[in-house]
Amino acid sequence: MSSTASDQGARLPGSVRLTIVTGLSGSGKSVALHSLEDEGYYCIDNLPAALLPPVIDRLLDSGLAIYEKLAIGIDMRSERDSSDDLLALLSGLRARDDMQVEVLFLDTDRSTLVTRFSETRRKHPLSSRDLTLIAAIDEEVRLLEPVKSEAELVVDTSQLNLHELRDIIRTYLLGRSGNSLSLIFQSFGFKHGTPASTDFTFDVRCLPNPHWEPELRPFNGRETPIVEFLEEQPDVVDMLNDITQFLDRWLPLFDAENRAYLTVSIGCTGGRHRSVYLVEQLAARFGKIRDNVSLRHRELS
Repeated sequence: MSSTASDQGARLPGSVRLTIVTGLSGSGKSVALHSLEDEGYYCIDNLPAALLPPVIDRLLDSGLAIYEKLAIGIDMRSERDSSDDLLALLSGLRARDDMQVEVLFLDTDRSTLVTRFSETRRKHPLSSRDLTLIAAIDEEVRLLEPVKSEAELVVDTSQLNLHELRDIIRTYLLGRSGNSLSLIFQSFGFKHGTPASTDFTFDVRCLPNPHWEPELRPFNGRETPIVEFLEEQPDVVDMLNDITQFLDRWLPLFDAENRAYLTVSIGCTGGRHRSVYLVEQLAARFGKIRDNVSLRHRELS
């Protein structure tokens, strides 16, 4: 059965949000689009830049509410000589009064890209008989540098895994308010390795460990028995207050630098009890005073 405008609801003037997802090949653009699609965006991947205006006009003219959130992936396959045309198109889109336009740019260092292409055996879109993989990467960096400078959010995915990239996109693009910094708290276990990408890491292995209480071992830091146990430990209370005071002191300076996001990692031995509890408490505290706060428990995922 085909949908109609009345089935989906009419589109409100100026209510369309358009996210252009671009960046270096191999940096995670498909992951970003999948994350946006999971959050209700209508997504189109690998659209030639020249088709942006007619495609957007066609979608918006339908009047369907499902097109109120659009995400379109653009790469340099259609812009091999210059990114000037894409920049001109972006300027025209931003001048329209019927949509909000933002650019998400995914960046990655050269060595990581070489490894990714080598592992997947994929061909770089710009590579050819006359252009090696490294040369193709460098050429794409050159072509996209002007676009990168125009982006609202630039994410370096060199050290990010799929979950961390999705968290950043979900927190910043989907939950942000104005230009406020997105604050991400994550718990982890040192025995499983430290997080690849973080801004602050706090080691809480010095705190009393519920793991050594047999009746508590099956629970995690979100569950009542662990919460009650840790709340009774003075050192845990002090650690929570000290981390809170540290972030209260320094977050305003990161806000002033127009940072898009900041990740705070809390680590204990296994990543199931102490770190989980502290991340839950910190996210609750800062969620009361900041708009864009999210949390992730790496070892519970």
